[in-house]
Formats: sequence, C-alpha cells, structure tokens
Amino acid sequence: MLRHGESPNAFTFPFVLKSCAALSLSFLGQQLHSHVLKTGCQSEPFVQTSLISMYCKCSFMDNARDLFEENPQSRNLTVCYNSLIAGYSLNSQISNAISLFCGMRRDGVSFNAITMLGLVPVCTFSSQLGFGMSLHCCIVKSGLITDLSVANCLLTMYVRCGPPDVARKLFDEVPVKELITWNAMISGYCQNGHCTQVLDMYNEMNSCGIYPDPITLVGVLSSCAHLGAHRIGCEVDKRIHITGLSSNRFLRNALVNMYARCGNLVKARSIFDRMVDRNLISWTAIICGYGMHGQGETSVQLFDEMLESGIQPDGAAFVGVLSACSHAGLTYKGLAYFNEMRNYKLQPGPEHYSCVVDLLGRAGRLNEALELIRSMPIKPDGAVWGALLGACKIYKNIDIAELAFEKVIELEPTNIGYYVLLSNIYSEAEYLEGIQRVRVMMRERNLKKEPGCSYVELKGKVHLFLADDRSHIQAEEIYRILKELEDLVKELGNSNKNDVGVHSEKLAIAFGLLNTGLDTDVIVIKNLRVCSDCHRFIKSVSKIVYRQFIVRDSTRFHHFKNGVCSCKDYW
Repeated sequence: MLRHGESPNAFTFPFVLKSCAALSLSFLGQQLHSHVLKTGCQSEPFVQTSLISMYCKCSFMDNARDLFEENPQSRNLTVCYNSLIAGYSLNSQISNAISLFCGMRRDGVSFNAITMLGLVPVCTFSSQLGFGMSLHCCIVKSGLITDLSVANCLLTMYVRCGPPDVARKLFDEVPVKELITWNAMISGYCQNGHCTQVLDMYNEMNSCGIYPDPITLVGVLSSCAHLGAHRIGCEVDKRIHITGLSSNRFLRNALVNMYARCGNLVKARSIFDRMVDRNLISWTAIICGYGMHGQGETSVQLFDEMLESGIQPDGAAFVGVLSACSHAGLTYKGLAYFNEMRNYKLQPGPEHYSCVVDLLGRAGRLNEALELIRSMPIKPDGAVWGALLGACKIYKNIDIAELAFEKVIELEPTNIGYYVLLSNIYSEAEYLEGIQRVRVMMRERNLKKEPGCSYVELKGKVHLFLADDRSHIQAEEIYRILKELEDLVKELGNSNKNDVGVHSEKLAIAFGLLNTGLDTDVIVIKNLRVCSDCHRFIKSVSKIVYRQFIVRDSTRFHHFKNGVCSCKDYW
C-alpha cells in the first residue's frame, strides 16, 4: 500500500495493529505507532483503542497506560477503558484493573458488557470474590445480566471461587442455556474438584438434548479419572468415536489419563501408542499412569524416550517421573532426575521435594530426607512434611514422626489424614499415651475421620460398600465368602493384628469374587488409604484364590497377585 503511494487512515491502522497484537510483533507495532503520529490519526478512538490493545497484548503495559493518560479524550471513552482493563486482566495485574474500573466509575464514564468481560475474569481468585460480587450487583442493576457472555463469565467466577450453590442458582436463572453455559459450569466444577457435580451436570445436559463438544468431554473425562468412574469414561470414549472427534489430541490425552487412573493401563497404553502427534501432555499422562501403578521402570523408560524425541520436560513431567521412581523404589535414578532439573532451567518446587523426601524415606534414609527439607530454598508445604511422616510409619521412627507432625499441622491443621497417620505410628509402637494424645487433639479441634468407602463396577452398575455394611442385596453371600477367606488367611498365619471390623475394601473384594469369572481382575476404588491389615489380607487372598486384585486408594494403585503387592509394602 505504501509502495503504491497510498496513505493509511483511521480505518487502516486498527486492522494492522490488531494483526501485530495477534502475532506479538511489538517492534512493528511501535513503528506503526510512529506512523499514526505522523498521519495525525492518534485522536481517532478506534486507532487509539487498537494501539492500547496492541501494547497490552505484547505485555508493554507501561506504554499502554502512558498512551491512555496522554490523550485527554481517552478518559471519556468507554472503549479505551475497556482495552486497558482487558490488558491488565490479561497480564494478571489485578489491582490495576480494579483501580482503573473504580476511576472509570468515579469519572462518570459508562461501562458495558465488554467492560465486564474484561473485569470479571480477574475475580476468579477467592481473595477477589467480594469485588466480583459487587460487579454482579452492577451487572444486575444495569440489565447486563441478560447478556449470555456476561452471565457465563459470572458463572465461571462463582464456580471457581464462590459457593457452588450460588453458581448453580445463577445457572438455573439463565433463561436460554447454550453449550457455552453448560461448559462454564462443567469446566468450573472440574477445576475445583467437584467431580460428582460434573457427571451430574453432564447427565442433565444429555437429557436436555445439548450435544457436548471437546471442551465438555475433556472436563467429563478428567472427572471420571478423579473418581475412577471407568464405565462413564468408556461411554464417553465411544461417543468420541461416534461423533468423529477421535483425532482431537486434547481428548486423546484425557482418555490416556482416564484409563490409566481407572485401572485400565493396557487401554491407556494402546491409545498412547496410536497417537502420531504426541505432545508433552501425552507423555506426562502415560508416565504418571505407569508410575501410579508401581511400574516405575516403564515410566523411566518412557521419560527417556520422550527426551530422545526432542520434547523438553516441564515441572509436571518431572513430578511424574520422580513419583514413579518413588513408588518403584528407584532411589538413585530418582535423585539423578532431581539433580537434572536445573539442566532444563527448572527450579524444583515443593511438589518435587515431596517426591524426593518420599524417595529417601522409602529407602530408610530418614535423616537425609529431614536434612533435605531443612536445606530447601523455599518453604516446605504440608505435602513435604507429610511425605516424611508417612516414611516414619514404615520405619517406626517416632522422634522424626513427631517433628514432622508438628510441622505439618501448622500448615494443614484440619487435614485429618495426618492425625490418623501419627495415631497409626503410635499404634504400631504400642504407645498408648501417644494415641490418646492424638485423639484429644482431634476432639478439641472437632475433627472426624472421613468414612471409608469402596466400590466395584460390574455390568455398568456401581456397587458401593461402607465399613461393616450389610445393606447390599447380596450381603449374606458376601459375608459368607468373607468368613471363608478370613479362615483360610488365618491358616496361613496372616490374621489381622487389630480388631478393625470389616473394612469396605474387604467387602468389595468378596463381592468381586462372588460375581466375576476366574479370568477377570477385580478392580476396587477406595477413597482413603488402604490400612495395613486390609493390605495383608488382600495379599493373602490373591495367593489363595489365584486372582489379581487392583485397588486404587488415595495415594496409588496396588496390584495384588500371588501374595505380593506392586507397592512392595510401602505406600
């Protein structure tokens, strides 16, 4: 255009500046800014807005603010405020975005839906929820609540950091729910761990005749992985094939993760092997999958293959391989990977130190683990001290256990698991005074142990069991088989050390044996950590009946076969 002697005008610059912003061509954008000044177009609202937006998207926030301040006309234009607010939001400068909006209201400049779409997303942190609720009031008073994009933005805010019932109430009030509305709820629930609500929402969505897209299905598959809902995950897999979405890499990564975390590692590996466009997320999913199943050697092999393929690991990939080394007892290999992180310009975080503490603890190197924690350049979190506390249970080290417990409850005073873990350490050592002390602490803090539950999926139906549960229709037969198994276990000399009643995983195992064939693995999902007595019981049963049991507890998978567990009695 310039070579042909044509001069750009106020209609030309916005398009070119938008392209610079999309491609992050900041230098070219600055040259265009000079051209704008030469042509005298700087006072045109759309040109000015485009310049502000370009600087914001290139992360030159000082330039954007200076441009806004230099032109008095900007202070009266909603579009200029909107561009700068959106820029602050994009660059995570939350306080500046809020301050600018307050200045906008103070100067009497009107806001619109675009303003709110730039501002509400900064309120997805709990610390900003109060301001977000104030924005909600402004939106209702101005009538913008009828704008579907604004309503969806509010939904995302509440579902991420507000009370779930408020998000649900707002969702119910939306008159016309399009796919984006359902996705806002499903994605928000998923990111906050409300996985049961995700599956409920998915079922409700199907009953309303709304067809999901890949965003919906990724959220559903992630929730299936978290809950161990294998049947629903398989149904989603079939739907993906039927709707022609099998080539979507995000969905294939989610399927690998889902199958691995639901106990079907063979299917997870099959999907991974068929992928021709694997990325870092694909490799991390399969590495973590093998790691949680105790197959650390395979995880290490896959990690090395990933490096050879030219893919650079990130922090999550290192967590996966370190955790795999920990679960498999590959101490020296894990320490080598930890030291290699800096070669990739990665600084270890608490999650990496937690894996290494667990790694050293498994090897019985408790003093080294404690020294590592004390030498950390960052503050250790609850998971780091919790890993040390868990190691103390295996090696019955009460002194370090008490130190680790004291530190961990400073950070997570309401985490009931740590109190139970210390109580179990005292119990193994037959230290009654310590057990009583922990019980008093729990009573004073009004802490109650979460009820344990286990379930088995059979022919598309979930069978749930609680401790001492007799509500199942097959309860009489289940308890009969359980009694026979316990008698056989006693004959092997492996009777329970503690009178713990009938835990849920025992009932689930008996149910699985009652209702499946000899060539079928029994898969049990449990919400809590498997106790030592049940662990010994399931090992013995696997030897007696020549069957494999796969149990997923709150920490990992246990593969019981021929009287041996894949965790090597460390979990």
